[in-house]
Amino acid sequence: MTEQLSTNRRHIATLDLLRLLAALAVVLFHYLFRGAAAEPYLDAGYPEAASFAIYGYLGVNLFFLISGFVIAWSAEGSHWAGFAAARFTRLYPGFLICMTGTFVVLSLAAPPLLPVSLAQYGANLVMLAPGLGQPFMDGVYWSIVLEVIFYGWVAVALLLGVFQRAKLLLVFGWLLVSALNELVIGSGALRLVFVTEFAPFFAAGILVHHIHARGAAAGALLLAAAAFGLSCYTLTVGQAWMQAHYGTAVPMTHLLLANTAIHAMLILAVRHAGLVKPSAFLFAVGGLTYPLYLLHQNIGYVAINQLAPDIGRWPAGLAVVLAMLVLSWAVWRFAEKPCQRVLRRLLDRMTGDLVRPGRLPGTSGATAKQTG
Repeated sequence: MTEQLSTNRRHIATLDLLRLLAALAVVLFHYLFRGAAAEPYLDAGYPEAASFAIYGYLGVNLFFLISGFVIAWSAEGSHWAGFAAARFTRLYPGFLICMTGTFVVLSLAAPPLLPVSLAQYGANLVMLAPGLGQPFMDGVYWSIVLEVIFYGWVAVALLLGVFQRAKLLLVFGWLLVSALNELVIGSGALRLVFVTEFAPFFAAGILVHHIHARGAAAGALLLAAAAFGLSCYTLTVGQAWMQAHYGTAVPMTHLLLANTAIHAMLILAVRHAGLVKPSAFLFAVGGLTYPLYLLHQNIGYVAINQLAPDIGRWPAGLAVVLAMLVLSWAVWRFAEKPCQRVLRRLLDRMTGDLVRPGRLPGTSGATAKQTG
């Protein structure tokens, strides 16, 4: 893994496929397991598939692994202002479009278990609705908040000029704080501010990039092993929540195997990136995963409930998955991308005195295609 990684010439198409796998895992978790578990969002569930679909929530962990890799990549040579602008450009337009779409659908359908209000919509405009006393428009947004916090810390490290010079030391400190909090302190505030439950996944992604770009030095390998070990432990947090909330959870041995598999997927995707050639199709596959993640859950529950009585629950579920893929592509292609271009130009003007005119570091070329 010593091949140099160029941030302006290469696009790792295998990451597009990993993103799709992670997104579909979460979709199947929601439709085939969560929809009829605890709160019955679906009128008719899929009990015969629930024991398999329950593993799908680990797709979020895979997203965090990918994010750690991609953000370390896009931060290479970036100015903090350009990086922050690029992250905002990447996240907010798609979020606003999908959140507004979810609000409109839920307002019209008025499902009893998914009420919405203008106050809730207003609070969700800032992506941190619970901080304003309102629930998320869709429960999946919790992970977007953690992404924003992660991006924020990387921007701070870039501002202080230490991200590249002391990257391994920063990762070590982050893992140490996370281990202390998860194993000893148990502070909810630390878990939020330093993302301690999921820090090992972001850190592992950063380290995979570091090793790929700079070589497998002993320090980086030891940190990668520590991140993986801590990630195995923090899986117990989610397991306990699942048991308390749904009355069932994935056995620990299975979680460890799944965790090993998703780490191996990222390493193999990067190490053997040349096996899959970049293409417009795969670029679109990677692009649609963000809208798919944001749109699928609550809108999907409403759609399945509407279709299932007429065509059956399995045809309804399949139809909704396919429809969500098409809708997500359309949102990405005809709404999100144009909005990103406009916002990118605006932010480029605003940061023109800080970064090189004409581009925002981390958003051009191959890096722009990998962000998220």
